Amino acid sequence: MRGALHSVDVNQPVLIAPLTDQVDATTAETWFQTRLISAFSILALFLAAIGIYGVLAYAVTERTREIGIRMALGAKKSDVTFMLLKRTLLLVMAGVAFGGTGALVLTRVLGKFLFEVRPTDPPTFLSVAAVLAVTGILAGFLPAQRATRVDPVVALRSE
Repeated sequence: MRGALHSVDVNQPVLIAPLTDQVDATTAETWFQTRLISAFSILALFLAAIGIYGVLAYAVTERTREIGIRMALGAKKSDVTFMLLKRTLLLVMAGVAFGGTGALVLTRVLGKFLFEVRPTDPPTFLSVAAVLAVTGILAGFLPAQRATRVDPVVALRSE
């Protein structure tokens, strides 16, 4: 094949490589950008979970006396857990609403990174919102569980 191409024009370079190598070379930058955005997305999700955990752990610490009084008056552990998880859910839903609105605004910027998906694809938005909501609830579950272990006597004596 090289000989046949050189017989037509000797000055033309001849590159013979498998098609897969050509496709890989063409899409390498796109794959790198996709992997980079995915890595940052996972990092952002992890940081969001840590942030939610930190805020709720602090809120539980601040409400130790209140939780102790509730438990001393007969509140069940499940009631206290539900009370704290309800607050967590409200915060997470507010975050998902604000974040979803921001994402809708920024879809034009990120549209070039999407392949065969419309920038305002409802299943994508709903699945991301669900992942964030579940992450938030799981991050808030540990402080809520810790709150149920508050000894009412110790909580009342703390002030």
